[in-house]
Amino acid sequence: MRRISKLTRVAVGVASLGLVATACGSTSSESGGGDTKDDKGLAIAYDVGGKGDQSFNDAAYAGLTKAKDEYGYKTADIEPTEGETDADKEQRLVSLAKQGYNPVIGVGYAYGPAMKAVAAKYPKTTFGIVDSVVEGKNVASLVFAEEQASYLAGVAAAKVTKSNTVGFVGGVDIPLIHKFEAGYKQGVQDTNPKVKVLSQYLTQTAEEGGFASPDKGKAAAEGQIEKKADVVYQAAGLSGQGVIEAAAKAKVWAIGVDSDQYKQAPLAAYKQYILTSALKDVGGAVYALAKSVNDGKPLTGTQTFDLKVNGVGVSEANPEFGEVAGLKDAVDKAKKGIIDGSIKVKTE
Repeated sequence: MRRISKLTRVAVGVASLGLVATACGSTSSESGGGDTKDDKGLAIAYDVGGKGDQSFNDAAYAGLTKAKDEYGYKTADIEPTEGETDADKEQRLVSLAKQGYNPVIGVGYAYGPAMKAVAAKYPKTTFGIVDSVVEGKNVASLVFAEEQASYLAGVAAAKVTKSNTVGFVGGVDIPLIHKFEAGYKQGVQDTNPKVKVLSQYLTQTAEEGGFASPDKGKAAAEGQIEKKADVVYQAAGLSGQGVIEAAAKAKVWAIGVDSDQYKQAPLAAYKQYILTSALKDVGGAVYALAKSVNDGKPLTGTQTFDLKVNGVGVSEANPEFGEVAGLKDAVDKAKKGIIDGSIKVKTE
């Protein structure tokens, strides 16, 4: 059994970084001002949706940017390709390791099989994987208590709904996204049992575009809004932009995910309808692993980010969050309960 540890506050605050990514880019490599020749540091390989999703991948890029600025070394960030296989992912990770990047991070659970194979071949390189656990002496598994942040989002939804109907849109029907749904439903029901939660998954597999199809997200949200949902929470990556667009068009609340989507420039036209976002400090996790390698003490094993270490949470950027009667107090009370253990949040 691998040792399971929890990161301390080395990662705290990175979630509030301004995400500097704009539109989806191609493979990129950036030079810094390192003291050594060809000094290479952090490299990340993106998940479905790539850079510019204003959510999961962009949060990882924020961590890379912070590490590059702090350590002044070369970094690389590589886009996925449409319909790629595990072999494609493996080749991508091998390329980064061969070039001397350290650590090399796969952003997303889909990198699991490739990470396991490549890490064994490059024992001197530290690898990281976000949202999955991969066994390996040189692998750090960066996982999150998504259900806890989602519970807080559910509390918020239950406090603001006027129709007593709220929605949840998941990108892909997989255990990871089930955690978001489970926490959200429990938060809603614990706050107001009279509120109905409508749930929909966009696809059964990631290959069908569940995390990369704003049109699918928009259609799903429109369907829930037609059924009187006046708050819609999405855990759908790039597809979530369509959910937010549909909510804003109907003038109902949207709840963002992973990054603080209220602050994302490409979503500025809809920001007044983004009540809050369920945050995952992916950027903090990425930066923490880079820091550990730079300090000569690489993290390995399962690193869990939860409310106790500010690894997850909810955004309060929208002024409306503090103006809805009882909303902030209810969320703060729920957060305290989760941290002290009096509230046990479900993952299914």
